[in-house]
Amino acid sequence: MHISDLTLTDTRNISLKDIFLSNDNRLALEQVLKEFHYKSRLEEYGLPVQHKILLYGPSGCGKTMTASAIANGLGKKLYILHLSNLVSSRIGETGQHLKSVFDKANREQAVLFLDEFDHIGKARGADDKDVGEMRRLVNSLIQLIDQCSALLIAATNHVEILDPALIRRFQARMGFEMPTKEQLDHYYDQIVFRFPKGVQLIERAYGISYAEAQDLAFRQIKSKLISQWELD
Repeated sequence: MHISDLTLTDTRNISLKDIFLSNDNRLALEQVLKEFHYKSRLEEYGLPVQHKILLYGPSGCGKTMTASAIANGLGKKLYILHLSNLVSSRIGETGQHLKSVFDKANREQAVLFLDEFDHIGKARGADDKDVGEMRRLVNSLIQLIDQCSALLIAATNHVEILDPALIRRFQARMGFEMPTKEQLDHYYDQIVFRFPKGVQLIERAYGISYAEAQDLAFRQIKSKLISQWELD
């Protein structure tokens, strides 16, 4: 893993209003944005802003989009790092590479999004020859999180396997759940309304994530559009 593994993401077209969030999560995220807006005034009272956020829940339910919306709302760059890349690196060198990533985010006061955060939790419990190295890596990560001055967001699909010492580092922890039928219907409605009426009627599936629902809707809409164009 190197600095080149960081992905600088364009967040200009994503805001919190575009994301389906529970009321609790929306209020919590709006509070984070407000705290950053009044950061200097809060610090006059010795009150730090929440700048370490843990997002957890099933894949495809909006964690990455939420990080993008936060970065956009604050006018900050968003760097994404997939921590699964750690396990394919030489573990002994990973701590220094990870430090370089944090240093870059701190220098630029960017938003650093650590995706697949559970890979570290899994690796710590692995019964293999690298377990000692992984424990040292996790200790290094804890130190980097403690020293981090940038806005840090971590995401995991498996919060239950994370080490409690890691979880405690995050001031805000927000759970994401699979959408209900009503939420998915609202989401489907928002997807199809901008297309011609002739292609808006699609088969809807439930018990799936927002990302899966979008893929399903887009496949059907594209098929309908292409069929129409072939008749022109």
